[in-house]
Amino acid sequence: MSPITNCIKNEDTTMNPIWLMRQAGRYLPEFREIRKENQDFIKLCLNSDLASEITLQPIKRFGFDGAVIFSDILMLPYGLGQKVQFEKNFGPKLGEIDLEILKYADDISFTEKVYKVYKAISKTCENELMKSRDTIGFVGAPWTILVYMINRSSPKKGLSSEFFKDDFLINRLLGIIEKFLKLHIKNQIDAGAKVIQIFDSWAGLLKDKIPEYIYIPTLNIVNYVKKLGVPVICFPRGIMDYKNYCEIVKPDAVNIDYDVDPKKIVNEIKIPIQGGLDPKILLTDRETLEIEVERYLNIFKDHPYIFNLGHGILPETKIEMVEDLVKIVRNFK
Repeated sequence: MSPITNCIKNEDTTMNPIWLMRQAGRYLPEFREIRKENQDFIKLCLNSDLASEITLQPIKRFGFDGAVIFSDILMLPYGLGQKVQFEKNFGPKLGEIDLEILKYADDISFTEKVYKVYKAISKTCENELMKSRDTIGFVGAPWTILVYMINRSSPKKGLSSEFFKDDFLINRLLGIIEKFLKLHIKNQIDAGAKVIQIFDSWAGLLKDKIPEYIYIPTLNIVNYVKKLGVPVICFPRGIMDYKNYCEIVKPDAVNIDYDVDPKKIVNEIKIPIQGGLDPKILLTDRETLEIEVERYLNIFKDHPYIFNLGHGILPETKIEMVEDLVKIVRNFK
């Protein structure tokens, strides 16, 4: 059994597996070389050979315990026929929602549109490097996908007052999103994914209606993944109450933010924990990095813990700092 799966399923505390969110990305020179020749991000995600190569780059370089597939949570709206593009220095831009198109979305058409993602997973799993490692598939949580589909970009300044004005649209979309998230997850697992992570990137935007838009829709997805026999990790970024979230949604493991108190978390949450380190620590120096990494490792010493960050690794991170990070985690006693 691979280290990540063992930590989650058996709640093993004898070692701390490590992988990083966005570990296949812009801080790697080998990734930047590929990106230079492939400006269209969606097309790159749908190039199964290159997506698999990118997925394996951090495994080759750092020996992480898991390879998270190079893809994006917005493959879901893309597969449903909503226009998705990424603009430099802006991020994702989505087209208008056409309910007529969504109404006719079916399993076959969706799978055909994003099939290359599954092919990239299969190709990654076939690599010799993955024999004792987990390939990690992922999706966005229903709430986060809903936010992107209606807002049509990252809501960095919060949601507009108009967001909730159309209950029919929201409920219709949530039903469609849930159905196709389940399909997208099953296809990833069928292709070889051994762990699924659910990213609720915009969970922190909600101050009320949390059960309606976060707990219940995510619980439905978590229960579905569990039925497929694969461990599921949830990352409800910005959520105010991790304890309540875990008790209701019941993921197999939970990824924590960098701005929550890990001492409080270890006392309140019984399931395996992942993450927490502020990615900005990797922009400091070796001494600061060691202090902060060992602080997390000591807090979770007697708790099943997967080392990760409280958000994605930053593009300006130096390779040497990631190498040091891996050494610190591996050598921790």
